[in-house]
Amino acid sequence: MRFLFADCVLDTKRHRLLRSGEPVPVEPQVFDLLHVLAERAGELVTKDELIAAVWNGRIVSDATIASRINAARTAVGDSGRHQLVIRTLPRRGFALVAEVSRGSDDRPQGAPEMRQTVRMVASSDGTGIAYAVSGAGPPLLRAGHFLTHLEMDWQGSVYRPTIAALSARHTLVRYDQRGTGLSQTDVADLSIEAYAADMLAVADAAGLDRFPIFATSQGVPVSVHVAAAHPERVSRLVLFGGFAQGRALRSGNRSHGDAEALMTLLNRGWGKPESGFMSAFIAMFCPDASPEERTSIARSQLASATPEMAGRIRRAIDRFDVTESLAKVRAPTLVMHADGDAIHPVAQGRLLAANIPGAEFKLIHSNNHIILGSSCTWDEIISKVIEFINI
Repeated sequence: MRFLFADCVLDTKRHRLLRSGEPVPVEPQVFDLLHVLAERAGELVTKDELIAAVWNGRIVSDATIASRINAARTAVGDSGRHQLVIRTLPRRGFALVAEVSRGSDDRPQGAPEMRQTVRMVASSDGTGIAYAVSGAGPPLLRAGHFLTHLEMDWQGSVYRPTIAALSARHTLVRYDQRGTGLSQTDVADLSIEAYAADMLAVADAAGLDRFPIFATSQGVPVSVHVAAAHPERVSRLVLFGGFAQGRALRSGNRSHGDAEALMTLLNRGWGKPESGFMSAFIAMFCPDASPEERTSIARSQLASATPEMAGRIRRAIDRFDVTESLAKVRAPTLVMHADGDAIHPVAQGRLLAANIPGAEFKLIHSNNHIILGSSCTWDEIISKVIEFINI
């Protein structure tokens, strides 16, 4: 269904908002709020009704609701002063007061459908790496990480909001790392040098001479390795939830115990999406995920890698160490880390920021290792990423 109002099109099938024909990135809760108001255009929607529809009845503060209303107004070109689209009815609720029409044709006229094109490239050792290109504008390379699937992530509820937001401003290039997703799965070499060669092969195939990198988790040390070895190729770095030292190399018994616990969950739960082991595994990565997001993660990971390959990758990741490369990074760098990250502690984020020359550090108040579209921090993270890349 499409809702047309003011100069906006709210496309619920493709989960996107267009204003004057241009995509506007919005956090999922803001999109859901707009959907509720558009569905009941001209009617009063109480705060309790919004909470039931957008937050599934969970208790949220008035400040949270006000924040989402303000974000919705900004997205549709309205303001709290003018209230030409969304009107606040004091002590009662809200209403979408602009005239709304509905369309069954799910493709807005004059607005191109967001598409991705998937291609293959051979890395330096001949391994086939699948990469996808979407959006338009300046280039942005999204580093591969544990675990992805280009097609399922494009459609899923977890990564789709971030992909859409980045593609709205950039030509986004992302890839499945070796051994996973649509890339070649029968691989022997899982060294950081091999992963770095894959990144450069994708950049070359996509025609990227000099480019910014957005990396998360395992993609962070790989990106640091590339930036240090090839400073002429990397223009900027945004590193989220990453590390310089793998778990097996960190001091302290807790790191080793956490690594063993993670491997136990992986070995016993992989391939069993309904098992308690798989639920606990996913909960370590994103405890605040909605049921839909947890299901999406489980399906994507199961499609991405076999239990054996997932275990091999985790053991390889746990031995990555780029501490000697940090001082060699010349690209302006933003390090972001969630304070409650259970996969890689915030101490690793501080280590990155302290040793990369001139790096900016931003702490995110979240328990999630994965950037969730439903999280209240999603807008803060994505806005900061886009701002830093485009300085």
